[in-house]
Amino acid sequence: MHIVLVAPQIAPNTGNVVRLAANVGASLHLVEPLGFSMDARLLRRGGLDYHELTDVHVHADVDSARAACPGRWLALTSHARRRYDAVDYRDDDVLVFGCEATGLPDDLLATFGADERLRIPMRPDNRSLNLGNAVAVVAYEAWRQLGFSGAADDGTGTLEALNADAPGRKA
Repeated sequence: MHIVLVAPQIAPNTGNVVRLAANVGASLHLVEPLGFSMDARLLRRGGLDYHELTDVHVHADVDSARAACPGRWLALTSHARRRYDAVDYRDDDVLVFGCEATGLPDDLLATFGADERLRIPMRPDNRSLNLGNAVAVVAYEAWRQLGFSGAADDGTGTLEALNADAPGRKA
């Protein structure tokens, strides 16, 4: 799984996504321009020591990110009809999120078909979730569907048995 953040602006949000990517075994791709320096203290603080536990790539533009991530691209936007939990996720999926203030640009959204645009349900009159929270919601659903592949054993030796019975588990 790949997570792409297009023009993220807030270092702590991106730091949290670094930590999340490490926990779910995803690669993180950041598309410039970034609203912070990659050595920003707040980026490091949000990601703790997880920067060494995941692959973080910075791309000059979306085309470079697409070349690095040849899987199925899925755009998260409040302007989609299809819910994020209505997707059968695959190992090579690329989850694409926009910047905190404006989301994904319209010209980029236009490159996605209706079935490739996903939304997270919200109450009426709410515009969006925090970027890190939105990534967590979708990434964990994808990882759940993939049987929590690579997850640590819970110490009882039963993780595989639990995964085998999980609802929505893919064989």
